[in-house]
Amino acid sequence: MTYVIAQPCVDVKDRACVDECPVDCIYEGKRMLYIHPDECVDCGACEPVCPVEAIFYEDDTPEQWKSYYDANVKFFDDLGSPGGAAKMGVIDKDEPSIAALPPQNQDH
Repeated sequence: MTYVIAQPCVDVKDRACVDECPVDCIYEGKRMLYIHPDECVDCGACEPVCPVEAIFYEDDTPEQWKSYYDANVKFFDDLGSPGGAAKMGVIDKDEPSIAALPPQNQDH
């Protein structure tokens, strides 16, 4: 099990969760943040600090956002396990289903 970042993060990328993560497993793509499923230690520190409530424990992800688990996993298909987001900086890509979304959260 892991935590998942879902649709409310797309085009917001607040990064409060990044500051809270003790294992540096939240990576920044072009349009949203992604939690590395193999690096996450399930501590839950990220969830309460997200201002848009985009982070869910895998089993608690709302039905309409269940596909975001796969998006978080697939984001790392070609990256492997870098072992820390800070050294990576912004990764110039998104998982294809995220990249294809229309602009989101324009009211924030």
